[in-house]
Amino acid sequence: MTHVTRPALTDLPLARASVARAAELRDGPRVLTDALADRRTRVLAVRDGGLLLDGDGAVRWLDPAGARALLAAGAAVGEAGAATDVRSAGAPGDVPTGDAEPHDVWLLLGAEDDGARVLAVRLPDEHPLPVRGEPADVLVHLPDGPVTRGGWHSLRAVGAGLDAHDAGLATAAVALDAWHDRHPRCPRCGAPTRVAQAGWSRVCEADGSEHYPRTDPAVIMAVVDDDDRLLLGHAAAWPAGRWSTLAGFVEAGESAEQAVRREVAEETGVEVGDVEYAGSQPWPFPGSLMLGFRARATSTRVQVDGVEMAEARWFTREGLVAAVASGEVLLPGGASIARALVEQWFGRPIAD
Repeated sequence: MTHVTRPALTDLPLARASVARAAELRDGPRVLTDALADRRTRVLAVRDGGLLLDGDGAVRWLDPAGARALLAAGAAVGEAGAATDVRSAGAPGDVPTGDAEPHDVWLLLGAEDDGARVLAVRLPDEHPLPVRGEPADVLVHLPDGPVTRGGWHSLRAVGAGLDAHDAGLATAAVALDAWHDRHPRCPRCGAPTRVAQAGWSRVCEADGSEHYPRTDPAVIMAVVDDDDRLLLGHAAAWPAGRWSTLAGFVEAGESAEQAVRREVAEETGVEVGDVEYAGSQPWPFPGSLMLGFRARATSTRVQVDGVEMAEARWFTREGLVAAVASGEVLLPGGASIARALVEQWFGRPIAD
């Protein structure tokens, strides 16, 4: 079959345009204090890779008082169905004062066109969120409105349904929250680090070295053969029925294209020739940048490694539709570039 060149992926979930990041504001001595004193500031609550949503499935944006009340009351640890009254924990205008910046639960995400700041508040994660399935619900009584039934939802599960504005901000918030959780100490000397630049860096308290959020490049590829069949794999660690495109991390001293060929060969024994860039997507679980490719196989014999990959198969379009319809194959979630690569090959969205 003649190879068809397809356009690059665009408008991927979690990779959509967002507000200006306003990096020039991060070093301001009062940037967070001033933002929390401004009633126009909007705050996104984040914990354990998840977001607080409202009853309509949109991000539940808070004002500074509501965010501080939520933080003070510990609503993040509420279990399913629990009620948390945070009306008495804060009042409008009850924000930090003075020249010192607030502690490391606040992150500056950017600024709206009108100059209003956008923040995230980091909440504890004593109760990990489910990646899929029912959210961890909580009844939230906020000072800026009536009782609201909200829910903590994993960004993995709801990212595809958020608008471009909220998806971009949520992705940055989840990525920064994960990085701070995993990097409390200096990688050079092991001393504690403190948060700087409104949440965008950490500084070692012993040697003064600066450290920035880590992003690990990974490749993810839709591999097709001369008959335009798609190669999908079932990883050993995945639940039964879960299939996806192949993926792996870029190694030191390796180009992305080299990583595509190496990963496919290591996991399935299939050799790859031409590699074409398709698009990228931040994947903050905890901190990857997924580089998407289309790859042309030069061999078709599959021999999985038996360690990372338990099974791999070639699928025709008709075969994939039938396998999905029967429940034999569960495709990647709608928020992922993996799903976008599969559906780009298929030619249209695939109903689960």
